Amino acid sequence: MSLSVPEGLEFDARGLVPVVVQEYASGDLLMVAWANAEALDLTARTGLAHFWSRTRSALWQKGETSGHRLHVREMRRDCDGDTVLVVADPEGPTCHTEARTCFGDDTPTAAGVVEDLARVIAQRGRDRPDGSYTARLMAKGLDGALKKVGEEATEVVLAAKGESDQRLAEECADLLYHVLVVLEQRRVRPSAVLDVLRERRRSAR
Repeated sequence: MSLSVPEGLEFDARGLVPVVVQEYASGDLLMVAWANAEALDLTARTGLAHFWSRTRSALWQKGETSGHRLHVREMRRDCDGDTVLVVADPEGPTCHTEARTCFGDDTPTAAGVVEDLARVIAQRGRDRPDGSYTARLMAKGLDGALKKVGEEATEVVLAAKGESDQRLAEECADLLYHVLVVLEQRRVRPSAVLDVLRERRRSAR
């Protein structure tokens, strides 16, 4: 993946610009930091997020000691050229407190809810806690999950034909959950599905 530093940036008197980091899969804001031209150049060349520490007056790579790196997909400037948006895939929690983001663990975005649910499904599949419906379903393998998708799709049809809007939303949520289980069985991330939708939207006429 080719990265480049956005052109026309307006650095402040200290030679810095604020950098907002956004998770690619969920759209959640992960953190805000500062960068100088050298940090941005390192980010573009390595694909790993680099910043400038104002307290230590030094360059630093996110996750250099913790291992919680940010793998950068895209760098953009805002309309005024005085802020940089970094879109990244986090490797573990972003915040030094071990929270998923520097704004807490809860996601405020719809796509983030789906991504968070997918993470829970994956964890249940690995840990197999007692009493977990997800763990039992994962243990049945792909065929078991596919059977449930078929059943839930029928429930969506029935709700759409003769039940309330709330009931339809609930049945669609059940269907989406079971589709996520199928994706986990196949080791396909929800972001891959969103990538397809994004590409189709771009090509739609």
